[in-house]
Amino acid sequence: MNDEKKPEEGEGPSTRAVHGGEPRPKGDFSITPPLVLSSTFTFARTRDLVEFMEGRAQRGEEYGRYGNPTRQAVEAKLAALEGAEAACLFSSGMAAVTTALLAMLRSEAHVVFTDDCYRKTRQFADAVLKKMGIAAELVPPKVEAIEKALRPNTRIIFTESPTNPYLSVVDLEKLSALARARRVKTIVDSTFATPYNQRPLALGIDLVVHSATKYLGGHNDLLAGCLLGGRDLVGAIRDVQGMLGAVPDPTSCYLLARGLKTFALRLERQNQSGQRIAEFLEAHPRVKRVHYPGLASHPDHAVARRQMRGFGGVVSFELDGALEDCSRFVDALRIPQIAPSLGGVESLVEQPSLMSFYELTPEERARIGIKDNLVRYSVGVEDAEDLVRDLEQALRQA
Repeated sequence: MNDEKKPEEGEGPSTRAVHGGEPRPKGDFSITPPLVLSSTFTFARTRDLVEFMEGRAQRGEEYGRYGNPTRQAVEAKLAALEGAEAACLFSSGMAAVTTALLAMLRSEAHVVFTDDCYRKTRQFADAVLKKMGIAAELVPPKVEAIEKALRPNTRIIFTESPTNPYLSVVDLEKLSALARARRVKTIVDSTFATPYNQRPLALGIDLVVHSATKYLGGHNDLLAGCLLGGRDLVGAIRDVQGMLGAVPDPTSCYLLARGLKTFALRLERQNQSGQRIAEFLEAHPRVKRVHYPGLASHPDHAVARRQMRGFGGVVSFELDGALEDCSRFVDALRIPQIAPSLGGVESLVEQPSLMSFYELTPEERARIGIKDNLVRYSVGVEDAEDLVRDLEQALRQA
């Protein structure tokens, strides 16, 4: 018997991460889902093909662009973690975002994006959607600002929560109620929160996006993205994915499945360390401001406490100094490495003005809210007190 492990009511995130969506027993009685490297899947007889095409046969897809057993196993686990009817994996988080938008929008539509979204998402709206006759509007990540921007032809509201890099937290329950009343679809990029800390679908959001490269994979060794939501909507986007071809390779899916086994354990540590580091930085005289929703000083702290289990492993902060002072501080750090990503077991650090926005002038960066004294710190799973001591010595040198 090959029964899929369905999540039980009240099961915790670690139990779901280890067992959710997995068949029992698996092929060859293996305890781990197998890595299937085939790109093509055969039929024994023509009748089997016809039954598959008519939806009467229970089997995997016939071609790797439409599905793969390793990929399908991970999608089942992700759906269990997020509490979704369906999940669809992509070759990257941006592939998930762009495919969803292309599948759901048509000419003369209007989309509202919050202005603290990932930069490439905003660039896609400006560089691609506008060429297709789709109007994109950027507003602050507040429900009141989103409501003012809505038009009769608004089709999608797209936001992150928490946002990057200032970790603003959008009231998702309030947002979903507004969108349902206006018959507008909602998409939330929940990469920073993960299903461990926040489950937007349970708050009424239509679709959730994750860059699985980050916390879900957790080891900085794969690229993948995922989209989760209702079966019909995810299925329609999957059909478009089959045309565009932005599919993950089986090896990345296998690595993602392995990383997910320890997902909840990693997030619990990163939540604890993130809070410890944020509190340390907020009390330090060399730090002007800390952006972390777990702090009472954060403007969205009350919303974050209501809709999140924990506050994540990214801490953004502003040093008391100029760009060069920040660079001295970053170079003095001994544990984190300078890199643009986040969510892995290794701590990473970056200056957004030099990493993601290097080509802009200081004045252009200031206009979009990127300060030269801003540092983004992605907490890994190292011992929190080691990270704090490292920050302390680097601040002395900056």
